[in-house]
Formats: sequence, C-alpha cells, structure tokens
Amino acid sequence: MHRAALSGSGFRAGKLWKSLPLVLLLFVTLVLPASAQEREKVWRTLTVSGRGTESIPTTLSLVNLGVEIQGKTAEGVQQEAAKRTSAVVALLKSRNVEKLETTGIRLNPVYSYTNNVQRITGYAASNTVSFRIPTEKAGTLLDDAVKAGATQINGVSFIATDEAIASARQVALKEATQDAQQQAEAVFGALGFKQKEIVTIQINNASAPPPPVMLRAQAAKVANEDVSTPVVGGEQEVEASVTLQISY
Repeated sequence: MHRAALSGSGFRAGKLWKSLPLVLLLFVTLVLPASAQEREKVWRTLTVSGRGTESIPTTLSLVNLGVEIQGKTAEGVQQEAAKRTSAVVALLKSRNVEKLETTGIRLNPVYSYTNNVQRITGYAASNTVSFRIPTEKAGTLLDDAVKAGATQINGVSFIATDEAIASARQVALKEATQDAQQQAEAVFGALGFKQKEIVTIQINNASAPPPPVMLRAQAAKVANEDVSTPVVGGEQEVEASVTLQISY
C-alpha cells in the first residue's frame, strides 16, 4: 500500500516535470556554468595590434579646374561660361581623361557698396569639373585647358591607381598581421607562456590616406610654365592595422 503511494507520487512528479514550459527548460540549460577549460580560454588571452604600411608611386593626377566669367547680365555670363566649359570638356574627352564629372555650377550677383548702399553691379558664373589623368600628361593638359577657356585651376592631387592601392592593401595587411604575431611572441617569451590559438581577428583599418594636394596657387604656376615642365607626384602610403586575440 505504501509502495503504491510512492509510485503514484513519482508518477505525478514526472508528469509535472514534463509539463514545465519549454522556455524554462531552455533557461536552465543556458545558465549552466561553463567548464573550467572554457572559462580559462576566455580569460587567459593576450590582445595585440599590429601595423603595416606599403609605399607606392602616385602615377595619376586628380585635377579640379573650371571656368569663371563676370559680366553685366546673368544670362550673358551664364551663356559664356557654358560655352567655354563645353570647349574645355571637349578637350578633356579628346584626351581620354578618367572619371570626368561636373563638381560645381554657380551663378552669383556681384555687389558694390557706395555710402553704405548695396547695389548689384553684375554677375559671376562658374562651372568646375574634376578628372584623373596620368601624371606625366598633367602639365601639358593644364596648359591646353587654359588655352581652351579654363580660368581656374583649383587643385591637383596625386594618387596611385586603384589596382596599385588594392595590391598594396594586401601587402600592408600581411605586414600588420606579422607585426601583431611578433609582438605576441615577444610577450609570451618574456613571461614564459605558450601560445595556444588565435581566438579573434579584427581588421581595424586598411586604406590609403587622402592624397597630397597641390594648392591652387601652385597648380596655376604649373599651368603658366612651359608645357614641357614635368609634374611629379611622389609616393603614397597605404596603411593597415590588425588586432589579434590569442589564448595562452
């Protein structure tokens, strides 16, 4: 009789356990403590960041130039600016420049002040474009663009080709990874620890910095010099940074 009661009680307990919500069972599973080995893997880690740089020649010039016209009427200056800009764009297309695009179109009134009275005395219109061209051709093209009607040379930046930057980025990433590994080996060696495995890898940066810019006054000087004067771009550095988390 007593044994039957116990059996019945066990049956009810088992039935109650099976009726527990699935969410509660999942919670019990999730809060179970990690093994000592897993806890050690999380806490016994070294984090190191490595840097890599690769220098490449800048073989392209990124040029920004335009046309600015002043006159008495808005319509007149706009039409003249459009006419000269069309001639400049036609020249650039004939030289097969890369990434040619319009970067600005402006029409503004020109004011004069007499006895603290402001009056509109005319209008100024400007159209600007940007493009890329091999650096060895930049000096001749700037001179020809001025002859075609350009009145502004706003700046020249020296950059490497997209292919060269992509290739240099891979090299810089490899150098950054090796730098991080060498740092880790030095630390582990000094402390007498043994490296186990790389837990995480993070690429923090792998890009080329903004290209150096030839200022407007410098660019204008180049355009006014003899067309045979070379424009030399120099070098560009591509940087990369990699962070490793290593267990020991």
